[in-house]
Amino acid sequence: MIIAVAVNAQDNVTQWTLHDCIDYALEQNIQVKISKVSKLSGDEDLQQSKAQMFPSLSAGISQGFTNYPSSDVATNNSYSGSYNVSAGWRLFDGGRRTNTIKQNEIRQNVNDLQIEKSENDIRLSIIQAYMQVLYAKESVRTNENTVDVSKAQRDRGEALLKEGSVSRVDLAQLESQHSSDKYRLVTSQTNLDNYLLQLKQLLELDITSEIQVGTPELSLDNIMVPLPNKETIYNTALSVMPEVRNSELNIDISDLEVKKALAGYLPSLSMNASLSAGHASGSGINFGDQMWNRFNENIGLTLSIPIYSNRDNKTAVNKARLSTITSQLDLINTQKQLLRTVEGIYLDAVSAQNQYLAALERVKYVEESYNLIDEQFSLGMKNTLELLTAKNDFLNAQQELLQAKYMAAMSIQLLNIYQNKPVDEI
Repeated sequence: MIIAVAVNAQDNVTQWTLHDCIDYALEQNIQVKISKVSKLSGDEDLQQSKAQMFPSLSAGISQGFTNYPSSDVATNNSYSGSYNVSAGWRLFDGGRRTNTIKQNEIRQNVNDLQIEKSENDIRLSIIQAYMQVLYAKESVRTNENTVDVSKAQRDRGEALLKEGSVSRVDLAQLESQHSSDKYRLVTSQTNLDNYLLQLKQLLELDITSEIQVGTPELSLDNIMVPLPNKETIYNTALSVMPEVRNSELNIDISDLEVKKALAGYLPSLSMNASLSAGHASGSGINFGDQMWNRFNENIGLTLSIPIYSNRDNKTAVNKARLSTITSQLDLINTQKQLLRTVEGIYLDAVSAQNQYLAALERVKYVEESYNLIDEQFSLGMKNTLELLTAKNDFLNAQQELLQAKYMAAMSIQLLNIYQNKPVDEI
């Protein structure tokens, strides 16, 4: 019953595909969520900057109590109160507010691009981790087969020793090889566990969650995908990758900051208006009459003309212009970093495809050579050293084939991201 339950539980474990991992990570990744919260905060900044274009209105009430301790006064206590409503409206400020609105609108576009960049980053990380898991799984499978073969060879060596066909030295070499193969299997299994842990952490899964990845069969068509030239990929990446557009928008924000700083040299005009009234005890006039007598209306304009600002305006303008230069350099740096990344991935893809074709041919001939030597060893025509050398050559060729296959598959998927293409199903 226990075995049946365990097998049934194992059968019910969901196999994660590459698309499953990406879709889940986009919903759960903390950095993506932080980027979305930043956009909501930017919405508030934009609404506040737009509200600055309208008048402000405030009201105030003041109540006071005064004590006169002298015995010569008619009354020792006095109560007073004042009430006012005031409004202010900045009519002209050299374009500071309108440029601030434009800046915040651009910043919202930047926030959208930051969300897109965070999503791209998690896609890239998931692809790399997923491919490493697939490579590690197939490496484990290869090493398991190798352990089975080396065990069979050791057992055959024991039989040959009893027949007198091989020496104890030969058997010791076979046993040593079997132990080495088992150690290599344990190492590959550890690597697989580590890569699964990395993938699990990227998915933000908790400690109790388990993750299993299927082992898809990658055909020659999946590996030898025709690639456009790297100039085409780079030019496409320049137009679609969010970090490039982000840097371009930062230049626009800096240009607007220069205009805001230049507005410091211009006059500003504001209008204000108020209504107020008040009362005080001890005057002999009733509350209503006092409120009416002290009721007043006020309206006025204030023109502020900058004459000398202790170099504040000049410094602000110069620093804003320097910030524009920095933004332009950041754009160039972003473009160069993107070029290095695209060139590197493209070179990896082309190199891995060529290595895969060469490895396919090498595995074919090395396997054939190993099988022949294995047969000759059984007939006593080859010694143990020759058998183990051929076997290790075959194992190395298999590992090289796996590395080339998954490096090519991973590089192709990464290039899809930089071309804004959908990720292939694996």
